[in-house]
Amino acid sequence: AQVTDKVVRAAENCVVIGRYGVGVDNIAVDTATELGIAVTYVPDYCVDEVSDHVMGLLLDWNRRISLFDNSVKGAGWGSVPLTMRIMRLRGKKLGVVGLGRIGRAVCAKALAFGFDVLTYDPYISAEQASEAGARSVDMETLLRESDFVTLHSPLTPDTENLIGEAELALMKDDSFLINCARGPLIDEEALYAALQSGSIGGAGLDVLVDAHPSPDYRLLKLDNVLVTPHVAFFSQEAVLELEERAAGEVASVLQGQMPDNLVNTAVLTHPNPRHGLSA
Repeated sequence: AQVTDKVVRAAENCVVIGRYGVGVDNIAVDTATELGIAVTYVPDYCVDEVSDHVMGLLLDWNRRISLFDNSVKGAGWGSVPLTMRIMRLRGKKLGVVGLGRIGRAVCAKALAFGFDVLTYDPYISAEQASEAGARSVDMETLLRESDFVTLHSPLTPDTENLIGEAELALMKDDSFLINCARGPLIDEEALYAALQSGSIGGAGLDVLVDAHPSPDYRLLKLDNVLVTPHVAFFSQEAVLELEERAAGEVASVLQGQMPDNLVNTAVLTHPNPRHGLSA
């Protein structure tokens, strides 16, 4: 749901907005801050699940697991000739765009497979990247050198269409692009063209620009795309944790206690706040 400027202003008695999830791009945070409303979220409840899903898409694509499964069930044993590209992963390069909690978890799992991990994150130092087991590079180098690229940036005006025609043109023709973050990070028209032309090898997508795409959406019809319906966050454990922590954050604010994850810290110095938090 979109908690827009209009919605926030209409909620005249609202003290706190609790995000049931990670990203806050669907909340008018600036408006909430202006009105003295606290905004909370749960930024780390599904780190394991999403990073597992990234590796799952990568492994499924590289080992052609879905392809072989479908071929055996549909046409029998040994029905697909071994002419496709399957890489030995050890020594290959994985580019991680955005080295936050999930990006770091992906690094750790990729290192266990023997990947050389590159990362681009303008807010992370080379030292911090090295501590995570990655090598900090610029975006162009990451795209040119990586065999697999996975996106873990937040969605902001600066990161919308982060991967477009120019960026896709830099990637290897057998590379694989993974997005388990936010759909609008990728220009889907440019992605479709790159996949059709063979400019890149394939894509693994858990999110799209349209949260509920038509079954006939042409990107979903491509054989070199693996798609899951925004489920990377999910496990029973993750949902239970999210429910408990999201409610706990709101309860803390209502009780005048500092929440663990306050999005808009500037609200603490509001001259006439609706919350009872101390700066």
